Amino acid sequence: MLDALSDKLHDVFKKLRGEATLTENNIQEAMREIRLALLEADVNLEVVRSFIDKVRQDCLGKDVVRSISPGQQVVKIVNDRLVELLGSQQAELNLASSPTVIMMVGLHGSGKTTTSAKLAKMLKKQRKSVLMAAADVYRPAAIDQLEFLGNEIGVPVYAERGNMNVAQIAANAVDQAKFNHNDVVIIDTAGRLQIDENMIQELIRLRQTVRSDEVLLVADAALGQEAVSVAQEFHKALSLTGFILTKMDGDARGGAALSIREVTGCPVKFIGTGEKIDDIEPFYPDRMASRILGMGDVVSLVERAAAEVDEQEAKKMQEKMRRNQFDFNDFLSQLKQVSRMGGLESILKFLPGGRQLSDAMSAMDPAQFRRIEAIILSMTPFERENPDEIDFSRRKRIAKGSGVALEQVSGLIKQFNGMRKMLRKNGLLAKLFGGGGADFASPGAPMMPGLAGAMGLAAPKSSAKEKEKKKKLAKLAKKQRRKNR
Repeated sequence: MLDALSDKLHDVFKKLRGEATLTENNIQEAMREIRLALLEADVNLEVVRSFIDKVRQDCLGKDVVRSISPGQQVVKIVNDRLVELLGSQQAELNLASSPTVIMMVGLHGSGKTTTSAKLAKMLKKQRKSVLMAAADVYRPAAIDQLEFLGNEIGVPVYAERGNMNVAQIAANAVDQAKFNHNDVVIIDTAGRLQIDENMIQELIRLRQTVRSDEVLLVADAALGQEAVSVAQEFHKALSLTGFILTKMDGDARGGAALSIREVTGCPVKFIGTGEKIDDIEPFYPDRMASRILGMGDVVSLVERAAAEVDEQEAKKMQEKMRRNQFDFNDFLSQLKQVSRMGGLESILKFLPGGRQLSDAMSAMDPAQFRRIEAIILSMTPFERENPDEIDFSRRKRIAKGSGVALEQVSGLIKQFNGMRKMLRKNGLLAKLFGGGGADFASPGAPMMPGLAGAMGLAAPKSSAKEKEKKKKLAKLAKKQRRKNR
């Protein structure tokens, strides 16, 4: 969602990297471009003014002006101020009460019911016993939708069909949770097309009745400034404890993510990153700032890998890689794990500089993964375990069985052999899928180049001019070392 802002900030920093020092003139120009980028991203005007003033003051500090790397200094300053703007630290749910009562509020269409189920599943993974309460008695099929989602994730739903007293339904749900020894009650409330007095009063009565520990506003991040206005109204009436921003995977400008906390003083606690029931994640201000500035989010990537990969399977894979026994069965397993993590395109977005390869992935044929899988599944068990034994006649049979050209089979085998050599050298996949990941933290660290190659993507190569320039610099350095001797 914030890709456009990220691209524009990248252009600003690129210009500053060409400057010898920071001056009032180039700082002024950079601040103007950053201001325009934030306004175009639909960030609140007052938030933009405050942010730019703070960044300008930091940039005009003596230590920064004398810096030999002004571009890097400005990136650090903007990153620190973005983290501050977004909330500095992760805001966790208050789960001290038993049961903890969480009210989900928001406008119609913001995704409250689905988000309630997403949150319930996340808490269930944390070994919390959850009960969902259907308190939306106005929208047709709202209770049916919550019950369907509850059945899908294995979480019980409390409902009273025909009862229009929302506060009473919520109170009965809390009593049921106490009887069942549930840890958390999530109350899915009704939304409206716009804020009205009756709606607000009903929510106030509900909160007073159940004495909720958390009141979370589910806000559509695509609404921009309107989402901020809605947040202000709800916070004024209900004293919100936090926000869940949905549709953060969309292509809208996303200014609400940068404005909502500064305007209301309430933290963003979770973000919705897709339509699937698992597409919700805690909001980390420092990680979001890193993503916006194109520095990646390796920690989230490793956490995602740890959640999706079986520990025993990872250990077996590590041992096979160590012995150089990686075969097509293992490669197919890796493809499936990448798919479970959201696909290679999704993974690349978490890496420093991964946006360029991710953009290339988006232009690729989405059926490419399926073709690779079809080729591997057309091999015999012997061929998958012994890739070196696949001769020309076997390749012809595999191509016919998978319905692809012979060249594609040969190309995949060639890329696979290159990938095995790479894994023998540095064990990249072992680090990610074997519980590692720390080595990916350095900017520009390579990530699964063999897999990217198998997908038809080559890592960006240095131009001839750049290679020549490196050779000249190496010669000069060699001469200098001789003189020093």
